[in-house]
Amino acid sequence: MEPCEEEDEEGRAAAAGDPWKECAEVAVQLARRAGQIIRKALTEEKQVSTKTSAADLVTETDHFVENLIISVLKEKFPSHRFIAEESTAAGSKCVLTDSPTWIIDPVDGTCNFVHRFPTVAVSIGFAVNKELEFGVIYHCTEERLYTGRRGQGAFCNDKRLQVSKETDISKALILTEIGPKRDPATLKLFLGNIERLLKAQAHGVRVIGSSTLALCHLASGAADAYYQFGLHCWDLAAATVIIREAGGTVIDTSVDFTVKWTQSVTFLITEWEGPFDNIFSKTQRKKKIRTIIMKMLAVNNCSLGRFEI
Repeated sequence: MEPCEEEDEEGRAAAAGDPWKECAEVAVQLARRAGQIIRKALTEEKQVSTKTSAADLVTETDHFVENLIISVLKEKFPSHRFIAEESTAAGSKCVLTDSPTWIIDPVDGTCNFVHRFPTVAVSIGFAVNKELEFGVIYHCTEERLYTGRRGQGAFCNDKRLQVSKETDISKALILTEIGPKRDPATLKLFLGNIERLLKAQAHGVRVIGSSTLALCHLASGAADAYYQFGLHCWDLAAATVIIREAGGTVIDTSVDFTVKWTQSVTFLITEWEGPFDNIFSKTQRKKKIRTIIMKMLAVNNCSLGRFEI
């Protein structure tokens, strides 16, 4: 696999020791640049359309920012591949290979953006050989830059991040998101899970309208757990690196534990030593997962799949 190209011997030597440093630096520059565009557009009139549902919104800024990020990256790294939210929505194939791949959410929190609610971010993740290498998330209105590199820690504006150590659900603040679906089954599941958490005496459940920033709050220790089904890879790629480097764990608690980066129901991966499928029945897996959620809230981003807590 070829690293980001360097022009001189000193650059090539640096690349050999840290082959994705240049890529990470470019991602930071692009995130800040995109954030400035989004911040300016936040208070302006917007052209809004819908995708999969009336609550699944997209604006011209989503498209503009995504095209800007991809065009700059393609010019600088022509051999790299891309997975991005709006391109995928428009019909581009969403396939992860071993090639260096950028995973992009140009405006996370589009509904917030449409309503001028200031919790909005740009998210850029980067994977090689199907392994996440770094993530960059920029809070556009608060100008907070969250970064994480595999094996090098996670930071917010250069301040190191550490997840909460809280393990008691009755003392936990839990984050989730509603998602764009409003069908009866989804609403019943969503409301039922919140009811169960509140009955377990959780301190609170919060919905902020941006999954990437919710996950950054988790990485910073401001919240103790996050769960959601319906997330896409661009919602999680950058945040996953940041959470892991902050001492947290990302698990996929759907029944299917196969790594499927591009499926819409769940995303990532578990840290287990072996697959649950070979150990537990479906019912036993659900019980096991519930126990994990309740006992490991401090270090989990729990994507619940399609079953109740």
